[in-house]
Amino acid sequence: MKNSCDILVTNASAVIPKVGIVETDIAIDNGKILSLKPPASMQASRQIDAKGKYVIPGAIDPHVHYGVYTPIDEAARTESRSAAVGGVTTMMRMLRLYDDSYRSIEKQLAASKGAHYIDYAIHASILKQSQLKDIPYLKEKGVNSLKIYMNLGADLNRIYMDLDPGERPVREGKVDIDDSLLSGIVEASAKVHSTILVHAENPSVCSEHIKRGREKGMAGLQAWSDCRPASSEAESVRKISALGRKFGASLYFVHIGSNAALDAIIAERQKGNASYYIETCPQYLTHTVEFDSIKGKVVPPIRLKSDVQSVWSALKNGIIDTVGTDHVANRLDMKMGEGDLWSALAGFPGIATMLPVLLDQGVNKDRISIERVAEVTSYNTARIFGMYPQKGTIQEGSDADLVIVDMDLEQRVTPELLQSHSDYTIYDGWKLKGWPVLTMVRGRVVMEGGQVAADALGHGRFVARR
Repeated sequence: MKNSCDILVTNASAVIPKVGIVETDIAIDNGKILSLKPPASMQASRQIDAKGKYVIPGAIDPHVHYGVYTPIDEAARTESRSAAVGGVTTMMRMLRLYDDSYRSIEKQLAASKGAHYIDYAIHASILKQSQLKDIPYLKEKGVNSLKIYMNLGADLNRIYMDLDPGERPVREGKVDIDDSLLSGIVEASAKVHSTILVHAENPSVCSEHIKRGREKGMAGLQAWSDCRPASSEAESVRKISALGRKFGASLYFVHIGSNAALDAIIAERQKGNASYYIETCPQYLTHTVEFDSIKGKVVPPIRLKSDVQSVWSALKNGIIDTVGTDHVANRLDMKMGEGDLWSALAGFPGIATMLPVLLDQGVNKDRISIERVAEVTSYNTARIFGMYPQKGTIQEGSDADLVIVDMDLEQRVTPELLQSHSDYTIYDGWKLKGWPVLTMVRGRVVMEGGQVAADALGHGRFVARR
């Protein structure tokens, strides 16, 4: 072993998934972890003392929307900056292209290059029949996961698309995920072994409830939850699971926050013949319908206290595999619409608060361990989406994606602290204890002490997955 390296992290309490907490030094060179047991004589260009803090694998956010309200060449800068503040080292974009062919993804890849502080990957949303033929092509390009919006149909069939680079303003499209398209996506994805991300809601059921809710003048987040009932999630889970078993697919259920949806997935998982993964989001761990602001409007809705308790239990006990944010980089003037429930947009920012919420509400409140945080924010995500062992762990040869967290650091959440394009957060004013104090991406320190290194822009690379 050579006797010098780029960075030496000393006195590290390294949280290594499936191993435990290891007291060690970490030698980093050429963007990789060189050794967890470097010799005492090891020389480094920079030494970082992590005494009294945890070193965890860089978080991977598997569920991020950016490039929708501002074009990707701008959104990548602001949202990857916010991600670095929150200890996220890889962000996975939910891409929605309305073109008949997904070969136009080349424009998105070109505009993304050089615009990120952290690494990034892409999920491709299949929105129409003509895009099915491009699924093998997408895999060749390193996009080995596909999104299905089962919630789009009936008269709930409008959604904002990702903008072309440099394009303004927002662009809306009509999407109907009928049974033929649903079956086609599952079959084609299974053939090339691409993971299918599923938004499970029945649009016909939700549409009928929303019509009645508007007629009655209902308001508030309880009304929003009632109008998009958890039973519609469970129904859609069962529907796509039948297809999953038929074709031997890998199903990844996104943003699960209700007891009914959890129970449905667990029941289907027990039947076998398909792979099942469950993602939740921080908002389903911290907020209920009692939150007195339509800032909390999201799809699926935040639910009851009993649902929050169920999600924490499932997270602790290994039923939930990952945590993502469903981060949406919109601004408050657009989010709030006309100031009422029905005109407000669904979705809000969250990428920078994912780890602090889990550290404060989870680890510091003894709901989950720091080891479990590393599993659900990094290790499991990397394994599910084909990035392990390049990412998702702390071991020799892996990318040096490391986050140093101070469990005693308490900060009051403000939009300014989070450094996103968004000018609000549902955690505004919360005091969270437990924050990343250093974010390293492939051996480059991109955030330290809450400050993102301006010259790290462009360091982020596209992570191709095949």
